[in-house]
Amino acid sequence: MFRKILIANRGEIACRVIQTAHQMGIRCVAVYSEADANARHVQLADEAYLLGPAPSKDSYLRADKILAIAKQSGAQAIHPGYGFLSENEEFAKACAEVGVVFIGPPVDAIAAMGSKSAAKAIMTDAGVPLVPGYHGDNQDPAFLQQQADAIGYPLLLKAAYGGGGKGMKVVWQSSEFSEQLQSAKREAQNGFGNDKILMERYLTKPRHVEIQVFADGHGNAVYLAERDCSIQRRHQKVIEEAPAPHFSPAQRQAMGEAAVKAAQAIAYQGAGTVEFLFDEDGSFYFMEMNTRLQVEHPVTEMITGQDLVKWQLLVAAGLPLPLSQDEITIDGHAIEVRVYAEDPDHDFLPATGKLTYLRQPEQSRHVRVDTGVVQNDEVSPFYDPMIAKLIVWDENRDRAISRMLRALDDYRIAGVKTNLSFLTRLLEQPAFAKAELDTHFIERHKEALFAPHQQETHQAALLAALYLQLQQGDKQPGLDPWQQVSGWRLNEAATVQFALKSGEETHLVSLTTDQSPMLAHYDGEQTEVSARLNGDELQANLAGHRLKVRISQSNEQLSVFFKQQRYDFVYQTERQSRLDDDQAGHGLTAPMNGTVVAVMVEAGAQVSAGQTLLVMEAMKMEYAIKAPAAGTVSQLYYSAGDLVKDGAELVAFDADQAE
Repeated sequence: MFRKILIANRGEIACRVIQTAHQMGIRCVAVYSEADANARHVQLADEAYLLGPAPSKDSYLRADKILAIAKQSGAQAIHPGYGFLSENEEFAKACAEVGVVFIGPPVDAIAAMGSKSAAKAIMTDAGVPLVPGYHGDNQDPAFLQQQADAIGYPLLLKAAYGGGGKGMKVVWQSSEFSEQLQSAKREAQNGFGNDKILMERYLTKPRHVEIQVFADGHGNAVYLAERDCSIQRRHQKVIEEAPAPHFSPAQRQAMGEAAVKAAQAIAYQGAGTVEFLFDEDGSFYFMEMNTRLQVEHPVTEMITGQDLVKWQLLVAAGLPLPLSQDEITIDGHAIEVRVYAEDPDHDFLPATGKLTYLRQPEQSRHVRVDTGVVQNDEVSPFYDPMIAKLIVWDENRDRAISRMLRALDDYRIAGVKTNLSFLTRLLEQPAFAKAELDTHFIERHKEALFAPHQQETHQAALLAALYLQLQQGDKQPGLDPWQQVSGWRLNEAATVQFALKSGEETHLVSLTTDQSPMLAHYDGEQTEVSARLNGDELQANLAGHRLKVRISQSNEQLSVFFKQQRYDFVYQTERQSRLDDDQAGHGLTAPMNGTVVAVMVEAGAQVSAGQTLLVMEAMKMEYAIKAPAAGTVSQLYYSAGDLVKDGAELVAFDADQAE
């Protein structure tokens, strides 16, 4: 067995590998970028080496530097995690050339599955059914348009060397094919260094079901049940569960055996995942094989009781698989959600910023949190915005859903926008409880998922005011009433007023503090209130309604975690003057921190409503900035390649005047 390994990755997967390696007595070497100098995986490792600047191309994708560090540190093997270099055949080959074990499949297996088009050819020979499409090498746009028209619409464009939803576009009609092809090719080139695209007919109501396979160098290969990963946004998974609901033992066996056959066809070794589209009639179609550990591997671990990272290390060290197929059992049900820094109500735009407050659910045999961050860490625009994976297990699916909802309620983050409330809404959907799943679930239920949820901002503002009063109400002994800030007034009731701004609205809350219970005036109401503060937990009594909430404060920013929602306020020490309307210009602003990758128009251009003006990229995903109406582009402030900040004006735009 290895004595020391290097983890060529970051974030939660690096922490995850370190955890198992340490349990096995293996020392760990971490690598990090300048942005990750104080990251959790760096702190957990036995030693760590700086790679370079924050951008991945200058740090985590520098195979030469990583190999040099492996030799310098004496690491005997490299675990690539997922993403970055995990499916890079040249990196795996380079590891072998310098005498370092690559903890993953053989180079030939990576090469065989690295191209989705080549993989589909192998699956055809193996007798695995494929969705109709084009997987060839001819990438001439006119030829691809002809092929697309022949296949029919809707059509799915996919990066041949990609994954994770990057370089993937749905084309609904022939007229939009050219623009979507260009966008898919740009994303593929930026994300994977290869812009080859393949095309498939887009199934309208499929489930995404994948099989976890494992093989060793002794001829053994097994499958460890299946995972349903149908709940997705932007073709990236949001909720994963195992085993797949409404999946019969016969279906599990058929799909599992097909997956093992696929692995054996390429002499596979290590952990791999064979992904299928599972149609309503019970038929399934091969999508791709990921030659690495998957993000969602914990749900498989929870139902099988196996440590898949340990299995990886054993196989890489030349040992046989720990279990045979008939020794692998399934117990209970597991669900995983991905906690992202993003704004679900604005097309899931990635969010950046400091995690000023972070409280995770208590971990147990039922609840697990895989994360690479701690409080006060920065979510930067350079890497994937996933904060953590939250995983739960219970005896059956219904109890696992209940367990997850409670865990989500206990997960509290402030400083950046997150999808925690959205995840709760997803799990509370009746269709999810009934396991009516497909890859269009979010779109299909968007009216319910994105309906204006009941806001209790006024009551949250009252709770924030009580918190502030208790924070400020600790009188220093020896001060006379003239020196105290408790709201004391000569011959009048002691009253303190708090101005709390939420968005564009300011909430005024007055507390009469010289009586018990206090009297609160807010939103035109008068209520008797009392409260007690224990750390960040506020225990309040609002006219007989007793409740507990958590409140975080960072300078003048307050966040109230109340009824599965987060209410953010700015505590204003002085009355806010009227908003400066002059700040509201007539331009189009950046929806997030990112890079301009393409400018589609010139200054002075006349454009129609909905026309793409420029394209931004953040976290390897593209976003089109479109004209809100017919009009004129009077000025462009950025060029392709420029970095822009959230809210920066990109385009000066003059809308045509209505007749």
